[in-house]
Amino acid sequence: MADFGVTTSAKSRAAAAAERAAPDAEPCWDLIELLFFAYRDFVGDADEVLAKLGFGRAHHRVLHFVNRNPGMKVAELLDVLRITKQSLGRVLKQLIDEGYVAQREGANDRRQRLLYVTPAGEDLAMQLAGLQTARISGVLAELGVGGREAARRFLAGMIDAEHRERVLRMIGQSDHAGLHRRDGGQ
Repeated sequence: MADFGVTTSAKSRAAAAAERAAPDAEPCWDLIELLFFAYRDFVGDADEVLAKLGFGRAHHRVLHFVNRNPGMKVAELLDVLRITKQSLGRVLKQLIDEGYVAQREGANDRRQRLLYVTPAGEDLAMQLAGLQTARISGVLAELGVGGREAARRFLAGMIDAEHRERVLRMIGQSDHAGLHRRDGGQ
């Protein structure tokens, strides 16, 4: 399993947020625990599929972002995942060796390593996304009108303010690229 240590800047942000909270405020235990349990179950369905392949959550995250961002640079993936180069290297090597991800040189800069999912990688990424989409869709149906937008605002709000716009822009670009690919480049 890859090392997903918390960076010093993340620790600093957490400490600053704790200081901003009212000193006598009770922690939001219910929401904290709901987030823990929601994450556990959200990734649980995919974990079962991945375990059969000898993969873990780090493999899932790499497949997800490479599938959504074909031609992504290794450096960009490191920035998104916030893991060490060594951790990414182990996971990426396994995905490449087993035929789920391909690595190519950049057209203008041969030092660049650009990542693409193979057909097998795309199939696996889509299978995992399908499992997670089914869970999300069921909950959104229960929430009714406006539920998706409220959930989106909440989750975006949980992202550190200094990264939020960049993350939302990346998601929008990935959505646009996905629509473009499905339309056959039209």
